[in-house]
Amino acid sequence: MTPLAEKLVHRIENFGPITIADYMAACLGDPEFGYYTTREPFGSAGDFVTAPEVSQMFGELIGLWAVETWRRMGSPAAFVLAEIGPGRGTLMADALRAAKVAPDFEKAATIVLVETSPRLRAIQADTLAGHAIDWIEHIDALPEGPAIVVANELFDALPVRQFLRTADGWAERMVGVSEGRLAFGLRGNAHFDGADDRAPEGSLVETASISAAIMATLAARLQHSGGAFLTIDYGHAESGYGDTLQALRSHAFDDPLAHPGEADLTVHVDFAALSRTAEANGARASAIWTQGDFLLALGLLERAGRLGAGKDAATQDAIRAAVERLAGPAAMGSLFKVLCVTGGNLVAPPFG
Repeated sequence: MTPLAEKLVHRIENFGPITIADYMAACLGDPEFGYYTTREPFGSAGDFVTAPEVSQMFGELIGLWAVETWRRMGSPAAFVLAEIGPGRGTLMADALRAAKVAPDFEKAATIVLVETSPRLRAIQADTLAGHAIDWIEHIDALPEGPAIVVANELFDALPVRQFLRTADGWAERMVGVSEGRLAFGLRGNAHFDGADDRAPEGSLVETASISAAIMATLAARLQHSGGAFLTIDYGHAESGYGDTLQALRSHAFDDPLAHPGEADLTVHVDFAALSRTAEANGARASAIWTQGDFLLALGLLERAGRLGAGKDAATQDAIRAAVERLAGPAAMGSLFKVLCVTGGNLVAPPFG
């Protein structure tokens, strides 16, 4: 067993089974053995590659999106430019480089990274050397004023709880111990918001209270102070996809209970639920786009053409491969979705 598995077995044997949400939180954030606190997950040497690591074009297009959104906000002389879960800082670095097309943009921006990991903060500081950066741990600490907020692959790493409809009613899926090892089990007589007693036996529902709370907070803030929140993630445009918990280790799927602390745990994001939460808190939610459609609408092909102009064949082939990976329907293009939430009457590009 991994060190975290031993720690969790001891905890469960002494205090009882834990929810899927508590298990995810421990696996990803345990201060001693958590995945994000102890490992370098990003890139070919890690366990997965995010869009900003695929190509600079991704972050550059986000930067140009932010500039146009700022202009549609009236080009405020002071605003907050924030990223939640910024990884190694690659997206923000590429975005700020592209944003130089509008020199007053960065002058007006208070750049904030929402990051809890001291290890990642140090990497981000190196990546973003030369830029004035503020770090905070929670979105509640974002400075006042209009804001443009970006999150790439944030919600898929936030804990969910799982509820299964059985012959005896709803039961919560738990992580317990069987024969000295971690094992899934059920705790009956479960109650949760939105439970549908007409659901057929075998139905599994995931609830994401932390994701909903983040969206509610940002939506209310944007409605009050103005601005936009752009979120891009692995997930579905409609609710109701059952068990989506999965583990990734060395770029391959893994048993979610096999290597706690040494594998990334994710869930598919319910974009429809996020959209409903945003609108319930007074903000405007865009239609849900695929990442491919979003990047192509922002000018991915044109950017790729300029980037490859005059380059050798190998470089041009690499750029074409990156475009396919980012926007192709068999790669990230369809699997990842995009949602934009805005305050007031603001409509951010390319959503209208």
